[in-house]
Amino acid sequence: MLIRISLIVAILAGLAAGAINFIKVKEKIDTVVTERNEWNQKFVTTDNELTTTKGTLAKTEKELTKTKETLVKTESERAAAVEEAQVQINKATKLSEQLTKTTSERDDARANLAAYEATGFTPPQIASLGKQIKDAQDALDVSLQEKLIIQRTLDKTKERLAQLIDPEHVVRMRADIRGKILVSDPKWEFVVLSIGEDQGVKLNGEMLVSRDGKLVGKVIISEVQKGRCIANLVPGWKLADVTEGDQVIPAYPES
Repeated sequence: MLIRISLIVAILAGLAAGAINFIKVKEKIDTVVTERNEWNQKFVTTDNELTTTKGTLAKTEKELTKTKETLVKTESERAAAVEEAQVQINKATKLSEQLTKTTSERDDARANLAAYEATGFTPPQIASLGKQIKDAQDALDVSLQEKLIIQRTLDKTKERLAQLIDPEHVVRMRADIRGKILVSDPKWEFVVLSIGEDQGVKLNGEMLVSRDGKLVGKVIISEVQKGRCIANLVPGWKLADVTEGDQVIPAYPES
């Protein structure tokens, strides 16, 4: 009897322990299920939010792409507008310059017309006066040339007369005459100079020849042309060979 009671007690204790364990396990299972359901709900919510965010992001990217395209188009249109504006500015500047030039020419024409009208002459009379003035100027130029020729002839005559009267007479030339030797003939001892009658060279005038600031000889003019002359080496004055490029100055400059 005692054994049966003990067995029953043991069974009841086991059942009680199993019931307690079942209750604890069930509580844990319920907790896990609840947590699972909560996480599942959170997952569903998060997934929905992610899907919504992806949609929003796709829409935003599409709008951004469209905005970029619009910006590129706007920038291109702005660049074209700036270029066109520069073209118009250049045209306006050119037109302004042309207008200024035309206005100046118009004012000059008016001034010339006023000057013509102030003379009291008609255009044909003014043209005739212009021709007369030109003819007079040409005649004056001819007279000046003739005067120069006569003066040169007179100077030559004076020089010859002075030489006849005084054998020791020296021909003086302008102090500023400067020239160089173009041709030198050492065999016949004559040279061609780069200066002539137009520069004031006189027949029988003497010139000193130098090179690098050193005297190398003296020549006397034997023939004078307009832009050059021929001279012969003066005996006893040849200190070195006279060559092309040597400089010459008057030996007896005018005071």
